[in-house]
Amino acid sequence: MCIDFTILNAPCPKDAYPLTRIDRLIDGTANHEVLSFLDMFSGYHQIRMAEGDQELTAFMTPMGNFYYVVMPFGLKNAGATYQRMVDAVQSLCY
Repeated sequence: MCIDFTILNAPCPKDAYPLTRIDRLIDGTANHEVLSFLDMFSGYHQIRMAEGDQELTAFMTPMGNFYYVVMPFGLKNAGATYQRMVDAVQSLCY
């Protein structure tokens, strides 16, 4: 299923939060005894939507109306939000 969030994304300002350089991230794991990975496969689908924003992601099906409770694919600032979360978790480890 694919939902077009073009209308929802249009009024949202672009979040220019920088993405991490993968080479620096991998080099930063050197000489550590313990290494833990977030579930990168699920990515931003692990981030819950604010309750007030969930209804903005509503969509209709023959079985009823639904909305996302976690961040869906296609939102303008999903990548920046996910990177901000990764950086917050990473800062807890140091």
